[in-house]
Amino acid sequence: MQNKEIELILASGSPRRQDFLRDLGLTFTTKPADIDETPLKGEKPKDYVQRISYEKASCVAENNINSVVLAADTTVCVGRNILGKPQNSKEAAQMLRMMSGRRHRVLTTVVAITPDGSVYENTTVTLVKVRPLSDKDIKSYIAMPSNWQGLAGGYGLQMATGGALISQINGSASGVVGLPLVETTNLLRRCGYDV
Repeated sequence: MQNKEIELILASGSPRRQDFLRDLGLTFTTKPADIDETPLKGEKPKDYVQRISYEKASCVAENNINSVVLAADTTVCVGRNILGKPQNSKEAAQMLRMMSGRRHRVLTTVVAITPDGSVYENTTVTLVKVRPLSDKDIKSYIAMPSNWQGLAGGYGLQMATGGALISQINGSASGVVGLPLVETTNLLRRCGYDV
């Protein structure tokens, strides 16, 4: 059940985030934020994901002052290298080679802005290990654009093909998919939703 007096807006076009909110029993409107998601020079991954999430939420909240606006951003990083959404198959292959046989971090920040301007935020950090990948593995994986297009780091844990790349995960699996459910539930409760 949710607070019927306050509209909930998801500042994202992500089908995965929408599915998660529906699974929590929430009714919401989707209004994707149109912002520049380019990392700033020298920006650390945690600073980046927090900034982008806040900018998404505040962009939508500006024109929806009587609503609770929820936004999230997920980034994959190897060391201090931020791996965004690959622009093409070559970039996707480079990312997979970089992650092959090693651990990387997946950071997801969730931000909620209430009608009174209060801002609630939480960041999860999940350690993910990719099994060693051969050139054949990578070529086969990137042959299907749905495996990597629009996905930070070029893979999606929620799909069998992406999940098959992962040998170990320590942290929030739902955060890797794009919306850490425990943390999101806690933020929404602080905003008056009975989740």
